[in-house]
Amino acid sequence: MMTQLQSARKRIVTPQMRRVAERERVSPEFIMDQVARGHMVIPANTVHIAGAGSAEAKLDPIGIGRAVSTKVNANIGASPVTSDKQLELDKLRWAVRWGADTVMDLSTGGNLDETREYLLAGCSVPVGTVPIYQTIQGRNVEDLTCKDFLATIEKQARQGVDYFTIHAGILKEHLDLAAKRTSGIVSKGGSLLARWMIYHNRQNPLYDMFDDISGLLHDYDVTYSLGDGLRPGCLADATDEAQLAELRTMGELVHRAREAGVQTMVEGPGHVPFDQIEKNMRLQREICDGAPFYVLGPVVTDIFPGYDHITSAIGATAAAYWGACYLCYVTPKEHLGLPNKDDVKQGVIAYKIAAHAADIALGLPGARERDDEMALARAAMNWEKHFELAHDPAMARALHDEDLAVEADYCAMCGREWCAERISRELPGFAAGKDPRYQPASDRRPCRPLSEEELEILARRGTLPQCLGRQADVDQADGVAGE
Repeated sequence: MMTQLQSARKRIVTPQMRRVAERERVSPEFIMDQVARGHMVIPANTVHIAGAGSAEAKLDPIGIGRAVSTKVNANIGASPVTSDKQLELDKLRWAVRWGADTVMDLSTGGNLDETREYLLAGCSVPVGTVPIYQTIQGRNVEDLTCKDFLATIEKQARQGVDYFTIHAGILKEHLDLAAKRTSGIVSKGGSLLARWMIYHNRQNPLYDMFDDISGLLHDYDVTYSLGDGLRPGCLADATDEAQLAELRTMGELVHRAREAGVQTMVEGPGHVPFDQIEKNMRLQREICDGAPFYVLGPVVTDIFPGYDHITSAIGATAAAYWGACYLCYVTPKEHLGLPNKDDVKQGVIAYKIAAHAADIALGLPGARERDDEMALARAAMNWEKHFELAHDPAMARALHDEDLAVEADYCAMCGREWCAERISRELPGFAAGKDPRYQPASDRRPCRPLSEEELEILARRGTLPQCLGRQADVDQADGVAGE
């Protein structure tokens, strides 16, 4: 069997490349060329491609690379404190609803095999894992053998996992560098492997077995996501010698993986001051020969727990602009606990904003089309079109009607007489607001019912304007509910 990388090198356009080209509005040959160079990956395990007999379980491929749109990952997974596979499936579907391009199952509690199978059976987006999490479940990391690591990797590949975070770049000789840090090693995988290396006084087994692991990944066309076991966990540790030493090792591993025909991307920081982000992106591109860069944030300040989806989205926008092509979301629960469904939504939306802002700035094909449509709808004061184009229509509509339950040609911020958009539209010779395709419906309703979801948004904010009824109540009054 040939992998996507091997097919591309032989100038073969696979069905997955064609689907990615369709989604990105470029030619299949362009996608093939990017994959062949190693500048793009298509995480697509052959088992997941086949699916399990349902559309939900069959993979809809995506491309991850700087030449196409920036992708967003959402981490989910049961913990030893909270283990519920249905809750994790709900979070997976919620993440995808709000725009996640991939999900990572980082479960460390409960029946991991069962949870993973359950998630894969209900997921059409690429799924990633960190195999070492399962390898250590129920045992001490010091007792693990090379055979244990390989067995877990092969098992998860057979289940259909599309990409693995493998912390093969953290080496025994790097540990003294990390020992000087303020936050030490904040990666779970990195810290576990450090403990194994110190106990056995041996090299990282994932590094020693790298070619064996590549053989397993090749058999199922699983993509490497070379894990940054030494990513900085605070601003004080950013871009230090420990981080850079691991990055240089990952550059070596990128070439070894490609030689084995395995698609490869590289994970990156972490906590990084804003002024160091460009340098980090450039270093990775140079050292890792343009392999797709997958970053967590970066988080640009350490003092806003509870708001790290915002502090990290600021860094993520800069990272994507300067070269990262894949953003791992951060939720408000980062550093504090396990995210719930609302945290997942907040994290995904923050990162969709970051990815979209970078794509616009980079001038990617079609990136700004919807924004330009929104501008036309706003200028025409077409609220219905405004809500339709919004990433979260329910939120936009609820917040509008919180203050002004009238579909008028102004909003509550300025009122009618002070509304600059309305004034511009009325000025002779001005084009603003006059595009015939975006004019509001002529039958403006004085009081529009809100959906259950929109009412719930306002209830959480403690504001429920009296004139806003439930849609079900309006249907009942019109005789619709009884039909």
